[in-house]
Amino acid sequence: MLQLAGFKEESIVDGPGIRATVYFQGCPHHCPGCHNPETHDPQGGLRIPLEELVGMINKNHGITGVTFSGGEPFLQASAAAVLASQVSSLGLNLVVYSGYTYEKLRAAGQLDSSIRQLLEAAWLLIDGPYLKNKQDLNLPYRGSRNQRIIDLKKTLSEGIVTKWAGSGDG
Repeated sequence: MLQLAGFKEESIVDGPGIRATVYFQGCPHHCPGCHNPETHDPQGGLRIPLEELVGMINKNHGITGVTFSGGEPFLQASAAAVLASQVSSLGLNLVVYSGYTYEKLRAAGQLDSSIRQLLEAAWLLIDGPYLKNKQDLNLPYRGSRNQRIIDLKKTLSEGIVTKWAGSGDG
């Protein structure tokens, strides 16, 4: 079971290509100016069986990938890692948003295999809290300049944080 704030069948703003977006419920960050404040309460939203959500994703043949947004997907890392594996088995890439930095997630993944598995399953990670004083509406797929779009495959294989080539960071 997943606690979700919502699901969007098609989005072009939550990562490259046409994507399905899963909005996880619950967020500890409470960033001032948050785009999705209704997702903060971990008891809000609705509970949905994993199989039902996979079915909703699988029926849309026009998407190139799936995005986990929020709320904070890593609060439900165990279920999110299972869903990420299902997304991969459907031949879709995965983008994950998190208010945590990659470095914090990597350290947490040393103690929690679900966090590590979710990082390993994703293609891109958009990390860091939204900071209103660093807002930049011209950045692709993120709201503030402190947030990074990290190519997780390269980062994990090379051992150094590697920004995605399409991040617009020069």
